[in-house]
Amino acid sequence: MSLDEVRKRFPGSAAAGLRPVKVRGDHDLNPGFEPSQGKLREAAVLVPLVDRPEELTVIFTQRTANLTAHAGQISFPGGRMESADRDPEDTALRETEEEIGLGRDHIEVLGRLDTYVTRTGFRVTPVVGLVRPPFQVTPDPTEVAEVFEVPLAAILDPTNPQRHSREFQGAQRYFYAFPYQQRFIWGATAGMLVNLCDVLRAEGLGEGLAEGLGCDGLAAGRLGDVPAGGPS
Repeated sequence: MSLDEVRKRFPGSAAAGLRPVKVRGDHDLNPGFEPSQGKLREAAVLVPLVDRPEELTVIFTQRTANLTAHAGQISFPGGRMESADRDPEDTALRETEEEIGLGRDHIEVLGRLDTYVTRTGFRVTPVVGLVRPPFQVTPDPTEVAEVFEVPLAAILDPTNPQRHSREFQGAQRYFYAFPYQQRFIWGATAGMLVNLCDVLRAEGLGEGLAEGLGCDGLAAGRLGDVPAGGPS
């Protein structure tokens, strides 16, 4: 997939209403699994697409094992919205610089994906950004164990997403997953990747994209490598 094709799916700022945004979440595969009633906490993440000469890639972080929440999981850089942040884009860019040392001067914001609500009570705005090489990353060792890239083509592979399940709090829960080599991307991050796939495979991107690059089919995954800790 070319950069021009990606740009066609984000024709301006989603904040300006140019791409309809709906609400997704952990409950998509688990009706009744919505977060408890109360005010949701606002957060934002950056979905960083890197314009490599050979292909587009996606940046992910591996969280450190000592964190109290989602330790060791794969995620996008991001976090809670602070009072000084102007909007979700500002939050995503600030958190990206704090977590992996990637400054906003290297990032062009393309638009937003759908709002994602987590079972832990966060309303997350995924902000899609284009990262221009060359750049260096400097992970915050208290939060990030590793920064790595996955080819966008691997995310769009027709075998993805997989749907896994495990018992959590006495019930069978289902969640999306994107295995890649020895890595296992799951939970809210995988849910946002499903949304990214939906956007990028939309009609009008060019020949071949609707036939082989869609994420609308689900492959049944093996459960042996599913991490502990619940489906998000």
